[in-house]
Amino acid sequence: MKQSDNRHAPSGNNYRKEIHGGDAMAKYKPTKFKLKTSRYDKEKADFAVEFIENLCHTKGIWYGKKFKLLDWQEQIIRDIFGTVKPDGYRQFNFAYVEIPKKNGKSEIAAAIALLLLCGDGEQGAEIYGCASDRAQAAIVFDVAKEMVKLSPALRKRCIISESKKRITYKPTNSFYQVVSSEVASKHGYNVHGVVFDELHAQPNRKLYDVMTKGSGDARMQPLFFLITTAGDNTNSICYEVHQKAKDIIAGRKIDPTFYPVIYGADESDDWSDPKVWAKANPSLGKTINIDKVRAAYESARQQPSEENSFRQLRLNQWVKQAVRWMPMEIWDKCAFAIDCKNLEGRACYGGLDISTTTDLTSFVLVFPPEDEDDKYQILPFFWVPEETLDLRVRRDHVPYDLWARQGFLQVTEGNVIHYEYIENFIDELGKKYNIREIAFDRWGAEHVVQNLDKLGFTVVRFGQGYKDMSPPTKELMNLALSRQLAHGGHPILRWNMDNIYIRKDPAGNIKPDKEKSTEKIDGAVATVMALDRALKGGGVVEKSVYDERGLITF
Repeated sequence: MKQSDNRHAPSGNNYRKEIHGGDAMAKYKPTKFKLKTSRYDKEKADFAVEFIENLCHTKGIWYGKKFKLLDWQEQIIRDIFGTVKPDGYRQFNFAYVEIPKKNGKSEIAAAIALLLLCGDGEQGAEIYGCASDRAQAAIVFDVAKEMVKLSPALRKRCIISESKKRITYKPTNSFYQVVSSEVASKHGYNVHGVVFDELHAQPNRKLYDVMTKGSGDARMQPLFFLITTAGDNTNSICYEVHQKAKDIIAGRKIDPTFYPVIYGADESDDWSDPKVWAKANPSLGKTINIDKVRAAYESARQQPSEENSFRQLRLNQWVKQAVRWMPMEIWDKCAFAIDCKNLEGRACYGGLDISTTTDLTSFVLVFPPEDEDDKYQILPFFWVPEETLDLRVRRDHVPYDLWARQGFLQVTEGNVIHYEYIENFIDELGKKYNIREIAFDRWGAEHVVQNLDKLGFTVVRFGQGYKDMSPPTKELMNLALSRQLAHGGHPILRWNMDNIYIRKDPAGNIKPDKEKSTEKIDGAVATVMALDRALKGGGVVEKSVYDERGLITF
């Protein structure tokens, strides 16, 4: 196969010697994923490297300077473009590169897009830049566009359409086009190359499936280049591909067309160790200043809500949510025993989170302290329909059945929530404890609330916006940090707390976000509502903690 028309390709040998002091990457070893029947074609690899290194950087202090590949980048380029089958075509059709932010993802992605467009010798090549939305997809496009403008050879041969986010390479009638998951229909593509930027941000798998399944069948060596930082949704297409990459790296799966690269910290690694930072960031000390990583770490260490962001973006660790709000080591230190008998007759406040008919319903009582040595004691209750229990265990991979046997979860008859049973249960609780108020999320709870009102309970509508949720949510964290909570280590409530994703507005207000939290947080929301009423109503002393000392902000 003809590599390319060298009249249109950058010259490279002299430049290569000037930059590296030699002809090729001195330490290069072919990838372990090369088949025995495949071979390393040094000429093809050299061409790919030289093409990219004749492009220019487009940002910051490196603007206009030649794109000298770092060793980890060159390894990837040589592996992908230099590993060929007996027929001379590339062995790898998929490349998955998972790496923390600021390691040069956009630059290498743009360079590969241009290489596929202008240097791969493919007539009528269709190259697509994909991302979660048009703005994200445009990031790589903008880098590629600037690289073309900075290259005299490419500038002569390319047409840039800013409005269409399209670059056309005239000699082969090929194009590079931005598409995103926002576009409704994307069928009928004849793909030679796809660059997927930040795959973890894809809202679903539709775009991935359209662009990768069958779209490149008419091409001899299509390349699907997937580059991303770790995400927070373990039910996503990115996590599926991530797991496949890990399995191939570990030897548990074999796919000779799939090339995996993952830079990141292991779960057991000490996230405070600079050696771990270096392990996860191959560009550290080059494109990444260690002082900035250290500053980000210090901020995350002092602000627990930033820890997950640091782990995800700086160490490339998959986390449950983009913003980890309640560190479990802090929550677990508040697992003080709860003596239900001693709580009888005491003032308390309830939070009720009514589920859909088939989902988890939560009711939480919070008992305010009666003296300085006392704590805010939390007593949670959970219900699910009996007939959906086994399905939930299989679907959610959560031990609902075990929790039911242990008495932490109650099941109601049938395949939908038995609201009357829950109302009667709360009525019985009211005979044991002095339930002064029950706060509820007005969505979907009207019927139950009306019945509780008829039973003599004081019910309070509780908004789910920043105004109502932010103060008690912040107070919950503060009480946990100061070990002024007691929750008895209830496993379902712990699971809910660990699942919380926090949304923050520009003013610094926060609230639990059910839409972004990938698993159940109903018990946590009920706790926040109950705590708010407990803080305002109090136990023996009828005054608000907010009035006494103001809010703790962080």
